[in-house]
Amino acid sequence: MAFNKDSLKIDARQTVEQLGAIIAKQIGTLMKKRGAVIGISGGIDSSVVAALCAKALGPKRVLGVMMPEHDSSPESRELAEELAAKFGFETIVEDITDGLEGMGCYRRRDEAIRSVFPEYTAEYKCKITIPTNILEEDAFNYFSLTIESPDCEVKSKRMPLSVYLQVVAASNLKQRLRMTTLYYHAERLNRAVVGTGNKDEHAQGFFVKWGDGGADLKPIAHLYKIQVYQLAEELGVPEAIIKRTPTTDTYTSEVTQEEFFFGLDFYTMDMLWHAMETNVPPEEAAKVLNLTPEQVSRGYTAIKRKIDATEYLRMNPLEAVS
Repeated sequence: MAFNKDSLKIDARQTVEQLGAIIAKQIGTLMKKRGAVIGISGGIDSSVVAALCAKALGPKRVLGVMMPEHDSSPESRELAEELAAKFGFETIVEDITDGLEGMGCYRRRDEAIRSVFPEYTAEYKCKITIPTNILEEDAFNYFSLTIESPDCEVKSKRMPLSVYLQVVAASNLKQRLRMTTLYYHAERLNRAVVGTGNKDEHAQGFFVKWGDGGADLKPIAHLYKIQVYQLAEELGVPEAIIKRTPTTDTYTSEVTQEEFFFGLDFYTMDMLWHAMETNVPPEEAAKVLNLTPEQVSRGYTAIKRKIDATEYLRMNPLEAVS
């Protein structure tokens, strides 16, 4: 079929049924577990996965774990509770702030930030962003650090590599502690940890290795973000979750996934990616997406660059064999 604006449209009802059967088989038959444990954040991906599991296994065999910390948005918990009420599964709250304090998450992050902005204190907000004009220029991504003072003064600077690495390494402790928490509950209940990453996140490396990338099964890792939204509509995920702008919920100043990692809106990125994977010439994709062939080519390059650069995240541990 020729590439068109609906090339990533799926039969959502059929996909829900197929994924439900797969989830039930993988958890019950292959792993011989009694149910599912899922980290829920009020985001679209975890909401769809939780709804799929509740449908496939029955809500009594699903546990949703909310894991707020010092920097979390209150909206995340509110939406997660609304989701659980809609689909009838049990939830618990594990505040991981103290654990992160003990691991030095906030201290190590703030130390790096102050090397760029000496005035930064715990009363400030912060975020990391990348350029969102990747279709306009042939350039590698760079990272900017933005801080906001208590009186709303905003400053931004390009991050030195060492600062970026330390801020990200410290922040990644959040995802790793969350996965540790999920496995505690999975093991005490003899259940499986269900991952919530979609194809955009999994294949382009927008996850933390042995953090949110760690799970026993990943039922939506083959689906583009815009396809996850289609499942959400079919499943009846609450409208407030569907309309919520996807964020990292990692930094104190709100930052979207587009600003932090992808650099493109999901429809454009997913369509470009699909076109690239199916060998659609840039000229043909450009007509469908109302872009120039040069913009399409830059999009192909940017996506491929992320996939190649993050291959190590998807690798199993290497063994010393010839």
